[in-house]
Amino acid sequence: MMIVVMKSDATVKQTSTVIKKIQELGFEPHLSKGEEKTIVGMVGSGKKVEPEIFMAIPGVDSVVPILKPFKLASREFQKRPTIIPFNGFTIGGDEVIVMAGPCSVESREQTLEAADAVVKAGAKVLRGGAYKPRTSPYSFQGLGEEGLKILKEASDRTGLAIVTEVMSPDKVELVAKYADILQIGARNMQNYSLLEAVGKSTRPVLLKRGMMSTIEELLMAAEYILANGNPNVMLCERGIRTFEKYTRNTLDISAVPIIKQLSHLPVIIDPSHASGKRELVDPMSKCAIAAGADGLIIEVHPHPEEALSDGAQSLHPEEFDKLMIGLKTIAAAVNKKI
Repeated sequence: MMIVVMKSDATVKQTSTVIKKIQELGFEPHLSKGEEKTIVGMVGSGKKVEPEIFMAIPGVDSVVPILKPFKLASREFQKRPTIIPFNGFTIGGDEVIVMAGPCSVESREQTLEAADAVVKAGAKVLRGGAYKPRTSPYSFQGLGEEGLKILKEASDRTGLAIVTEVMSPDKVELVAKYADILQIGARNMQNYSLLEAVGKSTRPVLLKRGMMSTIEELLMAAEYILANGNPNVMLCERGIRTFEKYTRNTLDISAVPIIKQLSHLPVIIDPSHASGKRELVDPMSKCAIAAGADGLIIEVHPHPEEALSDGAQSLHPEEFDKLMIGLKTIAAAVNKKI
């Protein structure tokens, strides 16, 4: 892949000429507009194209090859951070966005109670699983569309945006009908049919890192979504599987600055799944913000001891409230806000 960098004074017509030439050569153009310059990326089969073809077009400043295996997700393609806008807030800017709520949507009462608690503490997004991939086929699998309707009711009541998991390509349209953010779980990080399906959606995507996946594999998974037309992708570090048995997974804090160096996409940390222990969520959340994370996704349940899934890692509402207060100091130290 190469990127064609337009001059700062390039006209719309000149940029259109570049896009037309890319299409004539059998490639797919991807437009990225910065504050000063416009970049046109070309994605395709990998056949060699001489840069001189584009340098002859008026308005072109330079042609740069992208050497990373992930193209559209790389800093080479887009220097500025991707900022994803919502009603009233953005993800990827100078604000740390907290997503919080129960692991599973268990009932209307439980979800509404959780939503009321997390919005009061300062969360901007309600998390909750309507469809739950479980290790055991005998575990609670979620309420399906009924769970989505409950999440939507909670959203309408509190103003919280919704993030929830979609597990198969045929469910993307249904989940997108109710949710603001489509979550791809760790077990589906390399489900390429699903990645392509959410790539064709207009909803932002929260892509979780597979429990045994490298950072490069995570970025390559994001590439599937970006290449299918959806630029609004968030990468989620949720812990990887190691030899350590004291925690559920091992939180790879180093992934935050590494991804920031390699990619322009926002980074979210899931301290709940990473640690698997309620008492570790607070310090891991603070570490994540100090490392430069753009957001957190935290499990909060009104009655964790009664939870149908992940009760041991879910915070009580009062614990979450205390955490949110403590996070403000850490965010301020790295020139961000909660």
